[in-house]
Amino acid sequence: MTQPRLKKSETLEIRLPYPTKLAFMARCRDEGRSASEALRGFIDGHIEPTRSTRRMPPRLIAGALIAAAVGAMALPSIAHTNQRAAFDCLARDHAAISPADLARLDTNHDGHISYAEFQAACAK
Repeated sequence: MTQPRLKKSETLEIRLPYPTKLAFMARCRDEGRSASEALRGFIDGHIEPTRSTRRMPPRLIAGALIAAAVGAMALPSIAHTNQRAAFDCLARDHAAISPADLARLDTNHDGHISYAEFQAACAK
């Protein structure tokens, strides 16, 4: 007898660096699965390790931890975030980041683009 599927209604919020989130979302997209699916698989494997017949390699476990971090976030927009969107918010012409773009992004003119400057540029 099979168990009925439970409704997925609970959320888990975690924080992680933005580049990590982008990399994880790209990896999930390349693998053809959602971040939530990757996270659920990781959690299920830790709750009932006997359900899996093979051990996960350490690199896969690390990827699953990243998946847990991103997939657990309750914001629906995360599922659609991709590296191209992040690039496009930096490059004015959407083709390349020019020296003028870099000068525009470095609002405090310290030679570095901070995360706060990145966020401000993408919010415009």
